[in-house]
Amino acid sequence: MKTLRSFIIAALLLCSTMVWSQESYTVDGQTYTLKTEVQGAMNLLWNTIDEEYRYFVKKGNTIVELKNTKVDGRYQEEYKEILTGLTTDNPTDLSKVNFTLPGLEAYFNTYNKQANSDFIAKDKSVQLSVRLGVFGGVSNTIFFINPENTIIPTAGIEFELTDLERLRRHGIVIRFKQAFASSDYDFSSSELSLNYRLKFIKSDAIDVFINTKIASYIYVSRDILDTTEDPPESYKGSGGDVRVPGAFGLGADIALGDGFVTVAYNDIVALGLENNGEFPMDFTVGYKFSF
Repeated sequence: MKTLRSFIIAALLLCSTMVWSQESYTVDGQTYTLKTEVQGAMNLLWNTIDEEYRYFVKKGNTIVELKNTKVDGRYQEEYKEILTGLTTDNPTDLSKVNFTLPGLEAYFNTYNKQANSDFIAKDKSVQLSVRLGVFGGVSNTIFFINPENTIIPTAGIEFELTDLERLRRHGIVIRFKQAFASSDYDFSSSELSLNYRLKFIKSDAIDVFINTKIASYIYVSRDILDTTEDPPESYKGSGGDVRVPGAFGLGADIALGDGFVTVAYNDIVALGLENNGEFPMDFTVGYKFSF
């Protein structure tokens, strides 16, 4: 636990020192909120707008959008013509520059170094993002005995870590979830889990992801009489167990204010666990702060 605590603190400190500038610019009569990827004699600006990557170049007071339109199945590579015209003072080879954020970033760094020997490219090897949130919901605990398919309340917290530079569609999540007993179903559990998230939709407005629960430790307390059995069978006691459930769920983070509203349909199916035959009903809603 000390190692985990140190890791979390270090990640938060690193995130608090990151600089990711974002300003509004007017280009051809349209106003865009853009991020500065490279800053020097010539700046590379970008953002995802309507689910599309848009790139802009700023040199002096001139701001131009870089484009690569497709006509009759062929890319026109207009961005190369624009950059050629802006770099006549220090011509830089464009023949192998791809119309991607890493490709353009490398080109801008090369040009800025040629234009100013004191230019230092920003180290982009790791750019961590942290999301810390709370949630509440309901579950019918399909991986445990639940004779009447009773739904009980749940609540918890989660910590998500993402590398925005190289693995922006991937996240590692540590999640604590508490299920509470009810008058109809004397079952409670405390679970700490390690999860992996693949964000198959990723934008400033919304992330939609598949959640995979890789491993977990769960502590259960129960006093259940299963009257559906003949004769009735009693399940009573408490204890903990380490599991590798391979459980899958779906979720979304929706931008709101300084963070995200998060909704999830959890543990829909698990490869490493046997369910009780009921349809899974495990839903949570919460809010996350982004650091």
